[in-house]
Amino acid sequence: MTDFISVINPATEALVKEIPVDDGDAVAQKVALARAAQPAWSARSLLERIEPLKRFSALLTERAESLALILTTETGKPIAQAKSEILTAPSRVDYFIEQVGEVLAPDVVYREPADSPPETAQLEEIIGYDPLGVIANISAWNYPYFVGVNVFVPALLTGNAVLYKPSEIATMTGLAIAALLHEAGVPEDVFVPVVGMGSTGAALLDQAIDGVFFTGSYATGKKIAIAAAPKLIKVQLELGGKDPAYVCEDVDVEKAAIGLADGAFYNNGQSCCAVERIYVHTDIYNVFLSAFLKAVEGFSLGDPTDAETYFGPLSRKPQLAVLQEQIADAVEKGAVVHPRTHGVDRAGWYFAPTVVTQVTHEMSLMREETFGPVIGIQRVSSDDEAITLMNDTDYGLTAAVYCAQRERAMGILGQVSSGSAYWNCCDRVSPRLPWTGRHHSGIGSTLSQIGISAFLQPRGWHLRQ
Repeated sequence: MTDFISVINPATEALVKEIPVDDGDAVAQKVALARAAQPAWSARSLLERIEPLKRFSALLTERAESLALILTTETGKPIAQAKSEILTAPSRVDYFIEQVGEVLAPDVVYREPADSPPETAQLEEIIGYDPLGVIANISAWNYPYFVGVNVFVPALLTGNAVLYKPSEIATMTGLAIAALLHEAGVPEDVFVPVVGMGSTGAALLDQAIDGVFFTGSYATGKKIAIAAAPKLIKVQLELGGKDPAYVCEDVDVEKAAIGLADGAFYNNGQSCCAVERIYVHTDIYNVFLSAFLKAVEGFSLGDPTDAETYFGPLSRKPQLAVLQEQIADAVEKGAVVHPRTHGVDRAGWYFAPTVVTQVTHEMSLMREETFGPVIGIQRVSSDDEAITLMNDTDYGLTAAVYCAQRERAMGILGQVSSGSAYWNCCDRVSPRLPWTGRHHSGIGSTLSQIGISAFLQPRGWHLRQ
């Protein structure tokens, strides 16, 4: 009997579609096809690999409206945010296209001088770069275009074949991405969608693959690392965060509050780099809190297909209970909850944005990943106290400091263990900079030239004439 993924609209709880999943045999067949197709793809010239990715980039822009509606229907992401993600993704594709040639270029690291004695043959030492081969890309649902493009575009450009498993929460979007790549000219056996849930992902890891690139939770990432370890293949994990921000006493308070409110609540806080805890210097704590609450109150909650909606439903129903448990734990330990002034009385997996104060690190809200529209704000008396609290986490993805002086901000951030550091901004990603985590936030990097080289393996060439 065939298993199915039941796609549920988070805003209405209506069944949208049932999609058959790939069992172990189907996964094995797809891996075999990719393995057979990869050498020919790698043998193409770089320009021949670039052209279909250029067409894919153009198709994203052309089809943004219909693709955004698919994403909103299955994840509940507000339509304006879904469209923004899709329209921004081509800039990342373009960056990879611009940079891949430089990354692939062989490095001549030594050449014996031309005036060497005639009896000495001239020697060259060159570092070359080969594709990994066949990789598994187990992707995420919260930003399927961003996190997908970050992996499969440089993988394809560098000559790899890709087994692409979209999250079961964004399966329709994953299949739409695959259809666009195939329409653009990427061979169907070079980019192969694999549909299913955790068991399908496990079946994929059982196959003879050359690398696995995963975006998701620490718990699942740890399982993937353990499963892949005996193969001694490339493993890259882009995992969660408990991202802190510190607001110093010399800031433009209103500007900082508006920026951090968006950084905490954009996409319903369902971002690995969303601000999840805020530390505010005691001298401005009260005025900052007032400005922050005002900013949050200005965000509209409603139908995600409405272009004016900022808060839609959560993408996963079980996360409602996680948020309630974190809030209940905080209240039991002395926290104060500042809920939205009106409740959420409607169908769907909605959760009102919630600000929690008088928090401490004894509360799970300040230590465990929240991944939803709930934020804890804590008063601190000094930079040193803020640094200690910012580092009091198992994660290390991003950290932000808002203050007037760049030197002070960089001094603080230099003492915080994080893959990305922000001064007077937060929750932003640039294709020019590596996206990388420390500790439970993962291993390896996407984006930047480092993120392109992740899909290559070096070869040392010793050449004597």
